[in-house]
Amino acid sequence: MKDKIKELLEEVNIFKAENAEHLEQFRIRFLGRKGLLQDLFDAFKDLPGEQKRDAGQLLNQLKNAAQGKIDLFKESFGSNQVSIEIQHDLSMPVGFNEPGTRHPLSIVRNEIITIFSSLGFTVNEGPEIEDDWHNFSALNFPPEHPARDMQDTFFIEKNPDIALRTHTSSVQIRVMENSKPPIRAIFPGRVYRNEAISARANCFFHQVEGLYIDKNVSFADLKQTLLYFAREMFAPDTRIRLRPSYFPFTEPSAEMDISCNLCGGKGCSFCKYTGWVEILGCGMVDPAVLENCGIDSKIYSGYAFGMGIERTTNLKFQVKDLRMFSENDLRFLKQFESAG
Repeated sequence: MKDKIKELLEEVNIFKAENAEHLEQFRIRFLGRKGLLQDLFDAFKDLPGEQKRDAGQLLNQLKNAAQGKIDLFKESFGSNQVSIEIQHDLSMPVGFNEPGTRHPLSIVRNEIITIFSSLGFTVNEGPEIEDDWHNFSALNFPPEHPARDMQDTFFIEKNPDIALRTHTSSVQIRVMENSKPPIRAIFPGRVYRNEAISARANCFFHQVEGLYIDKNVSFADLKQTLLYFAREMFAPDTRIRLRPSYFPFTEPSAEMDISCNLCGGKGCSFCKYTGWVEILGCGMVDPAVLENCGIDSKIYSGYAFGMGIERTTNLKFQVKDLRMFSENDLRFLKQFESAG
């Protein structure tokens, strides 16, 4: 096989195209679907292992040399020459390609990043496959916590200490481990939960979490930051309320609601006639989490928050079925052409 490739390589090196038609014949002979290179690559699969390295290098040389000749003579013939394989009927009406649109999740993700960047937050990302320490233990998840069960988390079968991350809080731990306060960052990314797929849930979704660590950080700082975010994301007259809650990694913890952006807080079917819709969870970083990351909790304090991008997109655009975000239906995506 090597002798055959060398012979063809010499033929390619001395080839000179007389016109576009001659060049097209050369292209079909060497690079066409039934061309010489395709035959050689098919034969390459049956070579003994010790012969594949040298033969593979020669095959790549031949392919690159043939493509180089084609590119060289295409330039010399100019755009007035038309390949016989790509001739067009100029009497046919012009077909305009429709422009693409941004995905609604990308639109909202970028808007969230823009809002928090204006407050001085940097953007950090981390691995989607995480170890137990960064995904659970460093965040104060006790050994008996339900999130550690197989029915809630996708664990790697060969190593039960490795799992698909369940939140982007794992990136917060990595940043705190490798940075010194002050820290002001957000963490967008895809996360995974072992849930049944329905109109209101999926086995994967997207989050943006935020973290601020410095001296004398208070709950009032958290509240003001989230109020600013809500009014920038939805409307200048948006109101927020914070309800006590529980998360292993924050204390105190809260769920945040915003006034319904459909009815203005008056009550409708979307907000179940309460005037409020839940949007995110938040709280002050638990001192134990700071200590786990090597940060002195007697000197520094901080807040954290996290929201689902699908949830925020749903509130902004009133998408009723969350499965539509991952189906790539062009009819659905085209609705957001003006929003992107």
